[in-house]
Amino acid sequence: MQADRHSRMVSLLKVLFPLLALALLSTLFLLSRAVDPDSAIPFADKEIQDRLRDQQVTGPFFSGTTAQGDLISFSAEKLTTPQNEVGANRAEDVRIVMELIGGTNLTLQSDVAHFEMQKDLADLEGEVVIETSTDYRIRSDRLITQMTELDVQSPGPVRAQSPMGTLDAGSMTISSPQEGGAAQLNFTGGVKLVYDPKVSEE
Repeated sequence: MQADRHSRMVSLLKVLFPLLALALLSTLFLLSRAVDPDSAIPFADKEIQDRLRDQQVTGPFFSGTTAQGDLISFSAEKLTTPQNEVGANRAEDVRIVMELIGGTNLTLQSDVAHFEMQKDLADLEGEVVIETSTDYRIRSDRLITQMTELDVQSPGPVRAQSPMGTLDAGSMTISSPQEGGAAQLNFTGGVKLVYDPKVSEE
């Protein structure tokens, strides 16, 4: 009696298991067809491969204080760490804001920036724009700055809209000679100023 019951149970399970498997497969198929393509993960295959190869952060924001007490904040559209390059980072659409204890504020923007942590350097390239709270707007193709203190250098030509007019120079530095002192702009290399009295009157 018990053997017959066991045999019937085995026979029943042999029929039920394939039916259950078929039902599960059908359900998975229906669910896969019901996926909304607009709600899928918004990354193309190439972008996924890039993210796997390079460590990448979208919309990063950092802020801190230098040894002199200046406040610095950094933001970008994207920050990547190339493979096997520890301490090296590449950022796109960069914005750096410096609030100096001397009272001057600086805003630096660039298309691309390369950071070398060990050398304490940031190399900004592309369309580099500097705006100061003293009404200077400076454009350059490249800017090199330290990250832990105020030491900004433009090794190439710059053009500045200043309170006195338009200024062109072969290079420029921004630094604070005295701790806690006001930031100083130093233009060198064939400096040319086109004085505009209307600007100075404003």
